Amino acid sequence: MDKKNALRTGALAAGTTLMMLLMSSPAFALIRDDGDDPGTGLSVVETLGLYVVLPIVLFAAIAGAVMVLDRSKEEHRVTSTNIRTKNS
Repeated sequence: MDKKNALRTGALAAGTTLMMLLMSSPAFALIRDDGDDPGTGLSVVETLGLYVVLPIVLFAAIAGAVMVLDRSKEEHRVTSTNIRTKNS
């Protein structure tokens, strides 16, 4: 039964990959369309800043805001000092 599931999963992954490749073929087009007016490309620094640094900064800002604005009460937090157990 395990081999059957692995085969089914492999076939599904291969089919999905093939469909994605077939559907994305216009992305590899070499002929420009009418009215196509692409702008200038991004430099390496601009690309890294936009797709690497900016998401990290946004994540840090959101995480920092959550930690700073946390208004939960100390007695509601689970720590090793406030765990109570029943005595048998």
